[in-house]
Amino acid sequence: MAPELGTALLEALPLVPEPLGDPAECPDDVLIVAPDAEAHRIARRLPDATTIPGREALRARAIGAEVAALAEVGLRLRRECPWDRVQTAETIVPHTIEEAFEVADAVATGGDGLADELGDLLFQSVFLAQLMEEREGGADLADVARGQSSKLISRHPHVYGEAVANDAQGVVDVWERRKRQEREERGDTAGDELDVFYDLPAGLPALAYATKTQKRAAAVGFDFPDVDAALGKLREETSELEADPGPRELGDVLFAAVGAARAVGADPELALRATATRFRERVERATRLASEAGLRFDTLPPDLQLRWYEEARR
Repeated sequence: MAPELGTALLEALPLVPEPLGDPAECPDDVLIVAPDAEAHRIARRLPDATTIPGREALRARAIGAEVAALAEVGLRLRRECPWDRVQTAETIVPHTIEEAFEVADAVATGGDGLADELGDLLFQSVFLAQLMEEREGGADLADVARGQSSKLISRHPHVYGEAVANDAQGVVDVWERRKRQEREERGDTAGDELDVFYDLPAGLPALAYATKTQKRAAAVGFDFPDVDAALGKLREETSELEADPGPRELGDVLFAAVGAARAVGADPELALRATATRFRERVERATRLASEAGLRFDTLPPDLQLRWYEEARR
């Protein structure tokens, strides 16, 4: 229960407050008064308890309180920490990218530590918003959150409006159409010319850049019609690489592999990451197996290394 309501109840009812122990061990008729964030944490442990305000409202208030507290930490660090005082958006962004990859790694390894990594990434957004706020007329964290909410609502008319999307691909189609409509409403177009790759970040990692360019092309209908067509293109490019080994043909193979991944419904980044992880685990196991046999893996000829690798795959 929110503190202000608890205070009113204490004044109106003959209640004697007691320190809270383990919420799960409280009697069914107990009244718990706590600040929003703490009340939300307690309510999550007591799924059958009644909360005032309701659970969704309490959740929203708790999240707002905790994010506001994090923003206060960022503000104080910016004012009082020598390292934070000298940072700029340009110096912070490399850390932001690193934290994003650490989130991806936490997800790929089963989610252990994900909450901590998400917290690190969230603080990057909070701190960058603080830097933006310091500029004259700059937006603050509230503007960032409000703008994101508005954008998501606008691009989900199948949820907040009358549009229809029956599956995930339908949602993507609605999203891309709405983005084009937003550009037209802003007058941000090149006349009658269709700009398929508008606002596509050229600095993306190559795999993400290839995926996004293909998705943009697919949004205007330029895509493989089915899996067979995508795999046929991959075979074609592989044959050309065999005939003319070199970086250009290799790039074509990799680009075609991205198309094949999309065609079979796989995210190429996640698929490649999973394969690289499996390869790493197998090499590590092969190294251990060789060591148990009294051999050093790094001194073995390639054929014996391959033999131990095949053993590690079993």
